[in-house]
Amino acid sequence: MSEISIIGAGGFTGKELLGLLARHPKYKAVHVTSDKLAGKSLSEVFPDLISPKDLVFKKHEDEVPKGSLVVLAVPNDASLELAPKFLDKGHKVIDLSGVYRLHNQEKFETNYKLKHTSFSLTDKAVFGIPEIFRDKLKGADFVSNPGCFSTSVILALYLLGNLRKEIKPRIVADCKSGISGAGGRVEDGGFSFNGVYENFRAYKILSHQHEPEIQEYCFAGSGLSEPEILFVPHLLPVYRGILSTIYLEANSENLPFLETLLENSKSEPFVRIRKTPEEIDLAKVQHTNFLDISLRQRGKNITIVSALDNLMKGAASQALQNINLMLNESETLGLLS
Repeated sequence: MSEISIIGAGGFTGKELLGLLARHPKYKAVHVTSDKLAGKSLSEVFPDLISPKDLVFKKHEDEVPKGSLVVLAVPNDASLELAPKFLDKGHKVIDLSGVYRLHNQEKFETNYKLKHTSFSLTDKAVFGIPEIFRDKLKGADFVSNPGCFSTSVILALYLLGNLRKEIKPRIVADCKSGISGAGGRVEDGGFSFNGVYENFRAYKILSHQHEPEIQEYCFAGSGLSEPEILFVPHLLPVYRGILSTIYLEANSENLPFLETLLENSKSEPFVRIRKTPEEIDLAKVQHTNFLDISLRQRGKNITIVSALDNLMKGAASQALQNINLMLNESETLGLLS
């Protein structure tokens, strides 16, 4: 059994990953940390999980079992400090923060409001969307897990393949998220139950940290320059899930966008193409590693709708998909029944 250490296992993503590992045939969680929960057992904190009952939360600075793969599910500033230390000790590391995603230091520091102290490591991190970077992820030592909004937009556009060259370089992404994907851990009344119940609003308009991430990777492998991205997230009065509506304009009419989407997703186990955009909804993807996509074309105007579970394909289950590749196992192991 391969051993997994989860630093920051007391949060939303950590809990989801613990649940996935509890059912995994080849991995087991052997070390979990949370400075707030240190000393408490998993069964006390998460009585609904079937994860190992004898595991006790440690502090972040406690020694991690030698040879274990380390998952960083901690805030950005903590990942900035911890990732270099674990890599120096020879651990494989998968980081769920945004610290090592962007290759432009100025954009990172502007969008994350954080001074980057180990920027050279960004070039060593593989961006963790398996459908795009599968070959680089196999056997990788350091993976930067992508953002949830980012995955829903980047992957939908990537699957258009060569037709991305026929898109005008101005993309509008109108995305809706449940509170667990929109900062539910932040002590902000706007993200509390009272703040979202019978309510709906936009937030971080044209200033969300995932916007430069979408811009950097949505044309990955195409040879095209980065497009202009207009990204506006909205907060839904639900717990989990992201639904993204992406607006494109093509250079000419009658290009085979839907046919291309279908062809490029044939071999992808976690991408499902629906017949119509109206079939895309959160209930179909919640608690799964699937990304559902469809589009409609009218003349030069293309509208893509995609949906995923922000805690799963947007975080924990995509992390497990990446771990499978990092450890040279089947990509779907523990994710498809």
